[in-house]
Amino acid sequence: MNNLPKFHPKHLTWLMPLILSGIMSGAISCFNIYLKVGAVEGFLGIWLHAWSLSWMMAFPLILLVLPLVRNTLMKFVRLPNEPNSK
Repeated sequence: MNNLPKFHPKHLTWLMPLILSGIMSGAISCFNIYLKVGAVEGFLGIWLHAWSLSWMMAFPLILLVLPLVRNTLMKFVRLPNEPNSK
């Protein structure tokens, strides 16, 4: 494992949303398709098609929305080096 190439930390800005959007869109699309059609023949193909479409939407959306959410939340978060304000 130590011989694997490693990414530069600057790539976390797109790698984290890529992986997270893949996991979330895959899980949610699988769950929704299972609720809608059940464990039918060809479920895997149906799910993979839906997942690919969901992921194509989820990844760019996360890239756009994540900075907005982060900036908004930072208005409500006190950093460790900031003084307490009342």
